[in-house]
Amino acid sequence: MIKHILFDADGVLVHGEMFSRQLEARYDISHEITQPFYRGIFAESLTGKVDLKEIIEPYLKEWGWPKTVDDYLEEWFSYEHVLDEEIIAYIQKLRAKGIGCYVATNQEKYRAQYMIDRMGFKDSFNKLYASAHLGTQKPDLEYFEKILKDLHAKKDEVLFWDDTLENVAAAKKFGIHAEFFDSFDTFKQKMKDTYDISV
Repeated sequence: MIKHILFDADGVLVHGEMFSRQLEARYDISHEITQPFYRGIFAESLTGKVDLKEIIEPYLKEWGWPKTVDDYLEEWFSYEHVLDEEIIAYIQKLRAKGIGCYVATNQEKYRAQYMIDRMGFKDSFNKLYASAHLGTQKPDLEYFEKILKDLHAKKDEVLFWDDTLENVAAAKKFGIHAEFFDSFDTFKQKMKDTYDISV
């Protein structure tokens, strides 16, 4: 019986366009210019090894960003602040039935806090598990291990939804139920048909 459901954030709960489009359109900062940062040292902020505000500042100067670091993060996070209200409403019904619902996301600490406070995840979910707080990220099996330890849950009581196949495969290898998310409608159908959960 499923008692706990873990939801990925971007691509499942959040469906905003990438901020790189805004950067290019409004500030003439191209995707090619920013990628060395995001494909490089940024990854270390996802597991809390470095502080995003500290590492991005010299890059912003190099890119020609005209404002402050805080301004950059505010524009980035708010631009991608596009919640899927259908699934959020569905999740509230799951919680009303006594099923614990959690965000399980690879995030550095500032956007994780933005999700908790500004996206309202502190009210919409039982808890948010961010990679920066856990010190490990999906698809590492340690990521799931740390969450289950915190939940005091058995593996067969936990279901994980993600839109990245590699993460779904890792969760299955760890031993929890895991499903690929591609749309709200197929999600609802799978919840009903496979897990006998409907709201």
